[in-house]
Amino acid sequence: MNLAEARRALAEAESAALGAIGAAADVAALDAAEREWLGKRSPAVVVTEVIKGLAPAERPQAGQAVGAYRARVGDAVAARRAELADRSPGSGAGIDLTLGGHGRRRGHLHLVTQIRRELEDIFVGLGYRVAEGPEVEDDWHNFEALNIPPAHPARSMQDTIYVALGADGPDELGGGAGAEHMMLRTHTSPVQIRTMETQAPPIYVVAPGRTYRNETLDARHSPAFHQMECLAVDRGLTMADLFGTIEAFARRLFDDDSVRTRFRSDFFPYTEPSAELAVSCVFCRGSGCRVCSHTGWIELGGCGMVDPNVFRAVGIDPEEWQGFAFGFGLERIAMIRYGINEIRTFFDNDLRFLEQY
Repeated sequence: MNLAEARRALAEAESAALGAIGAAADVAALDAAEREWLGKRSPAVVVTEVIKGLAPAERPQAGQAVGAYRARVGDAVAARRAELADRSPGSGAGIDLTLGGHGRRRGHLHLVTQIRRELEDIFVGLGYRVAEGPEVEDDWHNFEALNIPPAHPARSMQDTIYVALGADGPDELGGGAGAEHMMLRTHTSPVQIRTMETQAPPIYVVAPGRTYRNETLDARHSPAFHQMECLAVDRGLTMADLFGTIEAFARRLFDDDSVRTRFRSDFFPYTEPSAELAVSCVFCRGSGCRVCSHTGWIELGGCGMVDPNVFRAVGIDPEEWQGFAFGFGLERIAMIRYGINEIRTFFDNDLRFLEQY
């Protein structure tokens, strides 16, 4: 499927979807139409899966077409749902005494989930696809394939939560001879390894998900938190492509074309060269404030070019293919955008906090 075919397929699907939504006689029929045209097997998902096979110049256009399809069909569903609600018993001037006296408030997605879905939409619009993987990982995918040798500090109990799987299932760490030691993934980078093992380049994916560290819950740390990592593998990729992608992403995320990015040399075992990623403070415009610790910059995460050893570990020739990767914490994005001081508030389940978003 090329770009023209993808657009044609989305246009035809949108026409059929709008017809089905308009013909929905009740909420049940509308829900079925929504699942068919916006669910996991919808035409938008089909087109998203083939975006990776398009030419690099066509991928953003295809992603934008998918986003436009979702927006128009979603708006039609919302409008039809409002129409059906107006026709329901008790919606007019009369009072239906059979309805009871207690209303039911509609819930909403958690703030972290909202941020995750917004970021996924941004990257899909840039031509990426969303990849997922297991939260319980083996040593190869979590460490070894990422150029992290056995003596690396990240393998110590101070950073990693290990699980020993014996013949009878989970047991205490170190229990049982011959037990296969597993761990709760410390980052979403193993998803990148699994993707490169099963898919030939070019590869453009983002990997969101929950990660775990052996840390104490305080204002800025949590033993469970969420990350999103980006991986691009293609011929001729350079640091310029990495910087350009991050700058486009940051401006879309904060909806501000004046946002600047800063990269400082850093070290990560799986990228070389590596850099620390920061953006200009969106609150003080770089002049310095409490949010950015009076530096004018807010650190988001790390980035760099994929280390050749990582490519060799998954059977990709680093002489032919190049790649870049970057990652950041979803809670940190939410904290920056909404001025939230403590990461603990995301896990307290306090309705007074959650209902604000």
